[in-house]
Amino acid sequence: MEAKDIKKKGMNGVKMVIFGRTLIVLGAFLIQFLFVYLLYRTLEEHSLEVYGLFRILMVVVLLHLLSSSGNPEFRLVWMLPMVIFPVFGAVFYLYITIDPGAGKIYERLQKLSVFTRKYLEEDETAKETLEREDVQVGRLAEYMRKNANCAVYHKTHADYYPLGEDQFEALMEDLRSAQKFIFMEYFIIKEGYLWHEVLEVLKEKVQQGVEVRVMYDGMCALSLLPEFYPKVLEKYGIRCKMYAPIHPVFSSHYNNRDHRKILVVDGRVAHTGGTNLADEYINREVRFGHWKDTAIRLEGDAVERFTFMFLEMWNITETKEETYLKYKTLQEYYQKPDGFFIPYDVCPYRKARIGRRVYLDILNTAQNYVHIMTPYLILDHEMIGALTYAAGRGVEVVILMPHIPDKKYAFIVARTYYEELMEAGVKIYEYTPGFVHAKVFVSDDEKAVVGTINLDYRSLYHHFECGVFLYRNSQIGQIEQDFANTLEKSRQVTTEDCQKLPMWEKVGGKALRILAPLM
Repeated sequence: MEAKDIKKKGMNGVKMVIFGRTLIVLGAFLIQFLFVYLLYRTLEEHSLEVYGLFRILMVVVLLHLLSSSGNPEFRLVWMLPMVIFPVFGAVFYLYITIDPGAGKIYERLQKLSVFTRKYLEEDETAKETLEREDVQVGRLAEYMRKNANCAVYHKTHADYYPLGEDQFEALMEDLRSAQKFIFMEYFIIKEGYLWHEVLEVLKEKVQQGVEVRVMYDGMCALSLLPEFYPKVLEKYGIRCKMYAPIHPVFSSHYNNRDHRKILVVDGRVAHTGGTNLADEYINREVRFGHWKDTAIRLEGDAVERFTFMFLEMWNITETKEETYLKYKTLQEYYQKPDGFFIPYDVCPYRKARIGRRVYLDILNTAQNYVHIMTPYLILDHEMIGALTYAAGRGVEVVILMPHIPDKKYAFIVARTYYEELMEAGVKIYEYTPGFVHAKVFVSDDEKAVVGTINLDYRSLYHHFECGVFLYRNSQIGQIEQDFANTLEKSRQVTTEDCQKLPMWEKVGGKALRILAPLM
């Protein structure tokens, strides 16, 4: 089906196509699970030898779980299916662990990381200056360099946007200014006013000889866009692909979605933050009250890291290596020094959880305050410890959450953490006009993070994410002011509020919290 067919069918027809395919995929998954389970039951009932081997396998898997490193909460949640479905749970865990689909992606990413390193030129002056100004931040930068190819930049100008509609104007202006290339990577692209306006500019730029690449997460094909949509964009001359399109064959790598939001224009400017390419992000469509989101625009040397992040993800499915040289940020785009920037990505296959580590470092080194905006609050034991320890030693820790949630089950789980955090001195507010989708940490008027990384297991462990760590940059004051302005429109949650919650919500939240590492 081509572009003209979309117009002919209309969006209602397209939604029917999407819905139909979604049912087929889900049906295929259920059939595969049922087949494996019935096969296991058949072997269990008719072959004592095979059943004995399964039992031995279960013991081996349990011993492996108990002795393995990493987050103990993941080990606990995997033991549940082994208790409920003895032996079968162990077989399923083994399949997830050794899934060749996920293994191939990880192997490819490792090669791309080595390849990218050749093109990264770290500014030694910026690195040394940062280490002199703050030894602790210098050590964090070194950790990020060793584990995620990060570099310190300081010849960059930043603009912070407290709302998606503020960013949209700048984003459109940057797209119109493109002369060489446009790279776009988003978790969600959704038909509507915003995407229509962006697409019209992209088509114009292709006609002018600008290279345009668009990548979005494959989950969109289950609910928002037809599977053939990349071919529609190809017809306009736009190179397009989905990350991990979901096929009717089950694989664990479907759990690792591309949740990043990146726009790079000419290697000169880059955008990231919470905003996707859909109308609710600029409040043209009301879904959960007023949509509070944030974004940041970089212009200067730090843009290069976002360019290479995009190219790494794009080339996961490519067999031929491309040169990054023509996409490097030119020195003529460098700006006057204004603090320090460390752009970084989060990869679910790395042992080092960079997004989580940056948040923990901010909490553990804060002197006066840590202010947080996040749509989700699903925490592991170490993050709870860092939040409560910071509050316990006199640091003002404030978490700003939505009052109107987009995912009711996630909100119910988040509220199970409220009392424990508040008892330790953490203050929690809910944004009464609607939904907070921003992912922001700001601390001590010196440090801030703006990016795509939520305070939950999905972002910290399972998804591909990105963000930028700012230190002593002039926009940090704007970020803190935005937090204060948003707090004025919010109400503080009290212990009495938690005690008044319906019993079904309390019990349901506790039950779902057991499965939190998978949420």
